[in-house]
Amino acid sequence: SARLSVSNQREVLLDVTRFLLRRLASSMVVLGGVSVIVFLLARFIPTDVAAMYIGPRARAEDIERVREQLGLNEGLLTQYLVYMRDMLQGDWGTSIATKQPVVGEILGRLPASLELIVAAMLIALPLGLALGVLSARWYGRPVDVGVRVVSIIGVSLPAFFLGILLQIVFFRSLDLLPLSGRVDSDLRFTSPIDEVTGLYLIDAILTANWTAVQDVAWHLILPAITLAAYPIGLITRMTRSSMLETLGKDYIRTARAYGLRERLIVSRLALRNALVPVLTVIGLTLAYLITGTFYVEVVFGWPGLGTFAVKSILATDYPAIMGIALFGAAAYVVINLVVDLAQAWVDPRIRLS
Repeated sequence: SARLSVSNQREVLLDVTRFLLRRLASSMVVLGGVSVIVFLLARFIPTDVAAMYIGPRARAEDIERVREQLGLNEGLLTQYLVYMRDMLQGDWGTSIATKQPVVGEILGRLPASLELIVAAMLIALPLGLALGVLSARWYGRPVDVGVRVVSIIGVSLPAFFLGILLQIVFFRSLDLLPLSGRVDSDLRFTSPIDEVTGLYLIDAILTANWTAVQDVAWHLILPAITLAAYPIGLITRMTRSSMLETLGKDYIRTARAYGLRERLIVSRLALRNALVPVLTVIGLTLAYLITGTFYVEVVFGWPGLGTFAVKSILATDYPAIMGIALFGAAAYVVINLVVDLAQAWVDPRIRLS
């Protein structure tokens, strides 16, 4: 039996390795296609990039010099190959608006967006799963109707509108939570945060800066709730649908016939088997949050990647736009890969293919 166990482990390891290699190959094709599309769209923007790079008072000879410096006089194929070569070497270009390296701008703002995304998912995951299970457990009753109404509102309500509505209620009317920003402006003088990870809440906890912990948490509540509204509705609806299908299976009826407690049946038998399609939705939701932060960050003045992306689009900053688009595509590919592995781990019946 020991030899059989070792053989099974080797077979599983080979399956996982082959799966990862196939997915990495397909991911490279996807990212290559995205890079071509983004590159062409950026190059076809009806504006003179060289003139924008210099400024409004640029002279003709200066524009020509910058155009040659940026390689804009070369053919599109040459420009693309040079861009991809530089990107693979860590040079994602220079932002036209800030005159700083794009990769530095993205990495500098990424922790703020990650903190917001993680906070939103920590709200959406347990709440969405709990509401979905509750709705399925009490199918057709007032609880089910109420949960469905809440989930529909969460999915259909635009993030920017919900954010403004929460600001009106909790800042203007109740004066309970701050309007915008990541921290109070005077915190850097009273209780400055020593950055360790770039995630302010984590850094404040690690350095035992409890004043900053409270301030960061208060600023995080409204944007996190706004960003979590759509995932809560989506996860709730998918969990409910999957749970209803699972609760109608024969083995659930058998478990009930044997007298198992309903709580045990729902939590141990039904929920685990209902999680496979829910995991797909969670992965797509997490990928959505990467771009969903754009609206939320603008409304709440959150200094993250979304705010930088919106400013880059308004300024026609095509190197920054290309960098953000490719970064988002790479994140989306990685998230889908992790979701596939998680599905195989939750349900061993799923073969990695």
